[in-house]
Amino acid sequence: MKSRVSISGMFAFEIHATDPASSARRGTLHTPHGDVRTPAFMPVGTVGSVKGVTPDQLRATDPDICLCNTYHLALRPTAPVVAEMGGLHRFIGWERPILTDSGGYQVFSLAQLNHIDDAGVRFRSHIDGAEIVLSPETSIAIQNQLGADIIMAFDECPPLPSPRDVIASAVERTIGWARRSRDAHARSDQALFGIVQGGLDLDLRQQCAEELVALDLPGYAIGGLSVGESHDEMIACLSGVTPHLPDGKPRYLMGVGMPRDLVAAVRCGVDMFDCVLPTRNGRNGYAFTPDGPLKLRNAALRRSDAPLDASCDCYTCRHFSRAYIRHLFIAREMLGPTLASIHNLRFFQRLMARIRDLIPTGNLATIHDEFPVTAASDDDTRHRP
Repeated sequence: MKSRVSISGMFAFEIHATDPASSARRGTLHTPHGDVRTPAFMPVGTVGSVKGVTPDQLRATDPDICLCNTYHLALRPTAPVVAEMGGLHRFIGWERPILTDSGGYQVFSLAQLNHIDDAGVRFRSHIDGAEIVLSPETSIAIQNQLGADIIMAFDECPPLPSPRDVIASAVERTIGWARRSRDAHARSDQALFGIVQGGLDLDLRQQCAEELVALDLPGYAIGGLSVGESHDEMIACLSGVTPHLPDGKPRYLMGVGMPRDLVAAVRCGVDMFDCVLPTRNGRNGYAFTPDGPLKLRNAALRRSDAPLDASCDCYTCRHFSRAYIRHLFIAREMLGPTLASIHNLRFFQRLMARIRDLIPTGNLATIHDEFPVTAASDDDTRHRP
């Protein structure tokens, strides 16, 4: 199977192969700053920096695209400053594709919320308490100034659990805000994705998906997951939502990063992911390996000459022992979190590369033999280091 669809202006999405045993597909998303191989995992550079690593170190782990945060960049250094400095790519020294989120999730999770209505959100900055108003129009204007390749429609992300009427209200508002985001979008070199909300209610998810698809946006994200629901609940939700999204456009699951979740979501037909887990857990002394987590402060590593992962080709595993990395953490040296983050970032890219290799062969299920952690029951570690 091979199909190429022009999804918007300078963007196209090409599907190269599908897995006969699931809805997984391998493809390429073509953008003005380069191609993104899918399924893809995006490292998160919240304020324009993937924490603890330089852009060169990040590039060496082989991601095609990274994510930056609209809310944080709007507060500092501000979108006009980034625009004056030549746009986000030049400002942060990253020439590959970038996705910026809408800021909606951070408004509801970080800020002191004052008021929300159909017009937008009035809230106080978590930095200095200044009052800010964010609406679909201002979110899109900020993202247009930042200049990322992919930008997100402004949405309302309700907490889980929430009463059905609260989730239904958020769905209606998200649909209306997506329409306003589309109308406010002013750059042909940026692809605007809509965000499907609806909690774990499949009827609301389906309603949201179908109304967003009617807007004919270049791509679609699934938001509001990885917020405390079980793995099975997440996958049941994805299985019910993805059939209502266009086959020829990319599908993006926001904020999900545990290996088990990634593989299962790929099998549901998801193409793109992002999560802070590689660097957040690296900073906290937690290394991902195919067989499970490695706690880097563990005394058992004190005299271990082995690399973090003998199968890994990252800079950390090619040069340093578990004993040395443990020593760095115990001594509180900055290099320890950096080396662990480099390894974790590479782990996720290796996992996604292997998934892409297996999809055309029809043997995607064998990923569990090479990365057993993707099949293990890891619900107790999905949301914490």
